[in-house]
Amino acid sequence: MSNDHGHPAKSDGHAHAPAEHAHPGAREYIGIAIVLTVITAIEVAVFYIPSLKSMIVPILLTLSAVKFGMVAMWYMHLKFDARLFSWLFVLPMLLAMAVILALLALFAKARMVG
Repeated sequence: MSNDHGHPAKSDGHAHAPAEHAHPGAREYIGIAIVLTVITAIEVAVFYIPSLKSMIVPILLTLSAVKFGMVAMWYMHLKFDARLFSWLFVLPMLLAMAVILALLALFAKARMVG
């Protein structure tokens, strides 16, 4: 049996495009939610560890970028779309992080001089 496009029909009776992937189920979403919760707990813990105060901004930026990537890839289904859409999310995030880190370094240096 084939669908309207000449591709074999899936055994579940629904025709799927050849490049279409199955979306994650509840178990995968719960696993992702647990990982996001653990990352959030690490972010909170980092804030309360006095020895990490000098590195708090880069650590929190990195952790938030990881969370952003996970949410964009899984909950917004970018993991299943064309790579172009993923890059449209990743590149601006990297640019924003670079600008923030550059500004922090600039103002930290200006504060030390002045």
